Amino acid sequence: MHIAVAGNIGVGKTTLTKLLAKNFQWEPHFESVDNNPYLDDFYTDMQRWAFNLQVFFLNSRFGQLKEIQTSGKKIIQDRTIYEDANIFAPNLHAMGLMTTRDFENYESLFDLMASFVKPPDLLIYLRASVPTLVKQIQARGRDYESSIRIDYLTRLNERYEAWISEYTDGKLLIIETDNLDFTKNPEDLSLIIDKINAELNGLF
Repeated sequence: MHIAVAGNIGVGKTTLTKLLAKNFQWEPHFESVDNNPYLDDFYTDMQRWAFNLQVFFLNSRFGQLKEIQTSGKKIIQDRTIYEDANIFAPNLHAMGLMTTRDFENYESLFDLMASFVKPPDLLIYLRASVPTLVKQIQARGRDYESSIRIDYLTRLNERYEAWISEYTDGKLLIIETDNLDFTKNPEDLSLIIDKINAELNGLF
């Protein structure tokens, strides 16, 4: 079984992935942030490093998916390969930070990879407003995120909403997080767990 948590930068994907993995005894898989050799450079010079960054993430997540689908385990994944292709890469292209040549190359690579993997059994989308994202990004204090612009987060949010509104690849659970604090409030976490249990009943 494959559960995936999707959402914008700073929405709480990693935190929720850890909490749900512990509660359900699922094996967590996280995105490659700490060992990503392009992140620092990307946030300093997006235009120069956009393609490199996206190819790194694409390759990393494809490897994750192949491992997930051959493991036979119940796994929860922090961010999906579909977000790279439907949110981040097209956003960089639209902003003029990735050339059309590079973007078309990226799309071709993604289409090939996607033909070898299956979508998750359940996609959990964490939705938050930009002010909430900014507050949480500032609170966690990662150096490479200090230069993220408001307009960048706004564009990403718009693309997330467009993608989710047309998502038909499997079960989808949308969690509104602006008024939730599942890190500190057990009742908020229990609410999410109850919603997940309701969605998963039909999977077994």
